[in-house]
Amino acid sequence: MLTRRRLNRATLARQMLLAREEVSAVEAVERLCGLQAQEAKPPFIGLWTRVAGFRREDLHRALDERAVVRATLMRATLHLMSAADYAAFRPALQPVMTQALRVLGTRGEGLDLDRVMPVARGLLGERPLTFEELRPLLVESFPQVNDRALGYAVRTHLPLVMVPTQDRWGFPAAAPFTLAESWLDAPLSDDPSATGALVLRYLAAFGPATAADVQTWSGLQGMKRVLDGLRPNLRVFEDERGRELFDLPDAPRPDGETPAPPRFLPEFDNLVLSHADRTRVLADEHRGQVVTKNLRVRATFLWDGVVAGTWQVERKRQAATLRITPFAPLPQGAADALAAEGDPLLRFVDNDAASFGFEVGDPVSSG
Repeated sequence: MLTRRRLNRATLARQMLLAREEVSAVEAVERLCGLQAQEAKPPFIGLWTRVAGFRREDLHRALDERAVVRATLMRATLHLMSAADYAAFRPALQPVMTQALRVLGTRGEGLDLDRVMPVARGLLGERPLTFEELRPLLVESFPQVNDRALGYAVRTHLPLVMVPTQDRWGFPAAAPFTLAESWLDAPLSDDPSATGALVLRYLAAFGPATAADVQTWSGLQGMKRVLDGLRPNLRVFEDERGRELFDLPDAPRPDGETPAPPRFLPEFDNLVLSHADRTRVLADEHRGQVVTKNLRVRATFLWDGVVAGTWQVERKRQAATLRITPFAPLPQGAADALAAEGDPLLRFVDNDAASFGFEVGDPVSSG
């Protein structure tokens, strides 16, 4: 049986949050099995907080060399993933993309994927396009179909990657997309065992985990059947509620009393999104303070391994301030430790500021 605290420490160890590790940006992205990248900046912060000596140019280089790509993947959301992993796992995630079309509702009337995809492929094969550029071109061929439906169908059914630029965080707000196979100069995998391999990679990054956890992270259904097929090569545990947890035999499972240093996580970090039961890192009563009603995921900080509040950078002219808002009064010494961790983060995020500060806001309870 694994207690919640041992699950917490096991996950933190795999997420490189017990100690920063000496790995490249590409290796880190692979070990994390992707970084959610709904916006361009958060993955840079996510790597800074996990990788020893990480510099912004390290991820820029990986993107420019096409060793890391930004694309629609798990949960039909934008992620960074290594080029090798994208080619291996993008086809296995297609059922997630197909299911995502349900959000279109009546806007999808008249949408014929078999007709739309060849046209979109031809357009994107000519040059990279933003979706603001692509949608009107698609409407020229399909004037009776909703333009947003056309764009979303292409985003989810045609393997595409975003083209990086020299913008500060690697991509402009409206980045162009191009065909993945052309960008990578390689075909995507047709390996039927890719779904099982993806589940193993999830366990390496987020385990031990239940079948429901795997489904929450990936968006794929039927994970109990997949895990049952992998069972002979896995270790099986129970949590405090008697739920079955699967794990790799040799994955780290530290003692629950292993020290966990203070850490700052960016917006949309997968640590707080990748389990059906998030209580190993985020108490249920604080969930609404992290995930907003419009589905933004706030930047958070960890104290003793769990989410203890949110943070943001406030900029006034040349002064940058890292302001934290705890969920409860901080223990003695916590503010100083968080300030020591937060100062280099602030200098990483706002390196053009002339002065840097740290403030602790009043606790905001869930009540």
